[in-house]
Amino acid sequence: MSEILIRGADALVTMDATRREIAGGDVLIRDGVIVAVGQGLEPAGRGPARVIEARGCVVTPGLVNTHHHLYQTLTRAVPGGQDALLFGWLKTLYPIWARFGPEEVFTSAQVGLAELALSGCTLTSDHLYLYPNGARLDDTIAAAQEVGLRFHPTRGAMSIGESAGGLPPDSLVESEHSILEDCIRVVDSFHNPNSGAMCRVGLAPCSPFSVSRDLMREAALLARDKRVMLHTHLAENDEDIAYSMEKFGCRPGQYAEDLGWTGPDVWHAHCVKLDAGEMSLFARSGTGVAHCPCSNCRLGSGIAPVRAMRDAGVKVGLGVDGSASNDAGNLVAEARQAMLLQRVSRGADAMSAREALEIATLGGAQVLGRDDCGALAVGMRADIAIWDVSGVESAGSWDPAALLLAGPTRVRDLIVEGRMVVEGGQMVTIDLPAVVERQNLLARALMG
Repeated sequence: MSEILIRGADALVTMDATRREIAGGDVLIRDGVIVAVGQGLEPAGRGPARVIEARGCVVTPGLVNTHHHLYQTLTRAVPGGQDALLFGWLKTLYPIWARFGPEEVFTSAQVGLAELALSGCTLTSDHLYLYPNGARLDDTIAAAQEVGLRFHPTRGAMSIGESAGGLPPDSLVESEHSILEDCIRVVDSFHNPNSGAMCRVGLAPCSPFSVSRDLMREAALLARDKRVMLHTHLAENDEDIAYSMEKFGCRPGQYAEDLGWTGPDVWHAHCVKLDAGEMSLFARSGTGVAHCPCSNCRLGSGIAPVRAMRDAGVKVGLGVDGSASNDAGNLVAEARQAMLLQRVSRGADAMSAREALEIATLGGAQVLGRDDCGALAVGMRADIAIWDVSGVESAGSWDPAALLLAGPTRVRDLIVEGRMVVEGGQMVTIDLPAVVERQNLLARALMG
C-alpha cells in the first residue's frame, strides 16, 4: 500500500458536485485512488508515503482530451495544407499518411501523448482511422502504456475510396469485413470496462464521407453488443453539411439518428454546424460532443455553438484534434481558446474561465463515459495536475484558480492513477528528447 499527499496548494479546484475550491488544500492518494480532500491532511502511516508540496501551485483534476489523431504529430505545418479547408487539407495529407507504418504511428503517438501530458492531460481518446503498411491500433496502445496516460483509443476506419466516390485514396481504405473483424479483435484484446481502467476501446468509422451506411449501422450494432462507445466526425463545416444533404438527403444529426449513432454511448467530434434541432436531439439522447476550437479555427470551419449546446443540456468535452490541423496538442491552451471563441461570438460573459476548465476536466470525463475521473473527490481515480503559479505567467494575478486567464500552459507535476508522469516540468516515464529526435528523423524521411 502506497500513499501520496499533495499538501498546501494555494488553490485546490475540485470540480466536485459543489465545485469547491479550497485554499491551502490537500489531497491524499492511496493506491491510485483519492481517499481524502481537505485541509491539514496527514498520511495514514500504513505504508511508504510521499509528500508533494504544492505551495505556490493550483491543483486541478487532470484534463481530459476527447478527440485526437495522434499519428498526425508527424505531419505538422505541411506545405500545401497550411491554408486549405477541410477537404483540400485531407487531399494534401492522405498521400503522405499512406507512407506511414507501425514505427511512424508508434513514435507519433509517443510524442503526441507526451505533449498532452505536459499540458495537464491525464486521459485522452484517439481516433486512428488509417492503417497503412501493417500499422495497427496496438501501436498507439503500446505508446500510451509507455507514456503512462489513461487511454481511450478508437478503432477508426475508411471503406469508401476515390474510385467509389469517397474522399480518401483507395490505398488507405479497407474492406468492411476486415474492419469489423479487427474491431472485434482490438475490443477483445484491450478493452477494460472496469472502474479505473487504463485502456478502453471504442469503435469509430471515420466520417459519413469515407464509410458506407452499412458500416455505420454494423459498427453501432457491434459496439452495443460489446458494450463499448462509438465515435465519429460530424457536422464539421459547411462542406460537410452540403455533402450530407446531397448524398443522404438530410442533415448530419438526422443521418446519425437514423443509423443508431445517438445515445449516451456516442460522442461526435466538432459539431460546428449543429442546428437547434440537432442540439435538442443530442441533449435528449445523451449524445456527447468533442469541441475542437483550435483545429476549427485553423481549417476555417467556424465557431461551434458551445454556449447553446451547454444551455440545451448537451454533454461537451474538449479535443485538440490532430496536430496536422491544430499544429499543437496543448489541452489547457485549447480550453482557453474555447472560452475566448464563445466570448467572440456571444459576448464577454458567454463563458467563464472556470466553466471552460470544467469542460476540460469533468465535461470530458462525462463525454467519455467515465464516472471515475474528472474531479478531485473521495473515490475518484488519482489523475491530478499541479500548476506552478509562482512564475511570470501568473505574476500579478488576483485569482490564481482562474488558470485560463493568467497561468502557465505547462504543468509542474502530473499524476495518473497515483503514478508520476511529469515531475518538475519534465516527462519521467519516457526519454522525451530521444523520442523527439526519432520523430524528426521520420519526418525528414517522409519529406524526401
